[in-house]
Amino acid sequence: MTLDLYGAHCLVVGGGPVAARKVASLLAAAARVTVVATNPSPELRTLAQNHATRGSHDHSGPCEAEGALEIFVRPAQPEDVLGCLLVVCATGDSSVDDAMVRAARAAGALVNRADQGERMPGSIDLAAVHRSASVTVAVSTGGGSPALARWLRDRVAVALGPDVATLAEIVEDARIDLAATGRPTASIDWASALDQIAPLVAEGRLDEARALLADMTTAE
Repeated sequence: MTLDLYGAHCLVVGGGPVAARKVASLLAAAARVTVVATNPSPELRTLAQNHATRGSHDHSGPCEAEGALEIFVRPAQPEDVLGCLLVVCATGDSSVDDAMVRAARAAGALVNRADQGERMPGSIDLAAVHRSASVTVAVSTGGGSPALARWLRDRVAVALGPDVATLAEIVEDARIDLAATGRPTASIDWASALDQIAPLVAEGRLDEARALLADMTTAE
């Protein structure tokens, strides 16, 4: 499952390096992020300077493609979760994280807990994500080893190569053309088609790849 966070109000509780990584990921998804922390890290302050919101507490307007961020330097309060789609608890203080997870669950928000607390766990895990245009690849270890998830993500990104977004575009166009003819998209052996056109895309032979895929999708 992927979640569209464009313009969504997200709360990150905590100001350390883990919180900064979570914030950076949310900003990459074009979310509107509020951080509440007693001691925000320099990384968070730099992110705030580069992704300042247009108005305090105003999360209703359009969101920039790179997201928006504001920081409040104070202890977190349960009411901070109100109106949030997603809450991330990353203070490292189990009592604070317990309280904020409880408040988020009560408010109906999705909640991620960085320390995987046993007494009051979060409701979702945040995967290590690689994005290339419309293609998103996420790697999760169920919260057991975020470092391993990031390590695997980076190697998957290398294996995919720089042409995966172009490949996705070509296949999407073919599916649209196929649907326009009234034929079900499931009528095509897409795995076989991709095996044949992917090498062409990697070599930059895009016209040949499109022509080959067109032949496959128009054949009776």
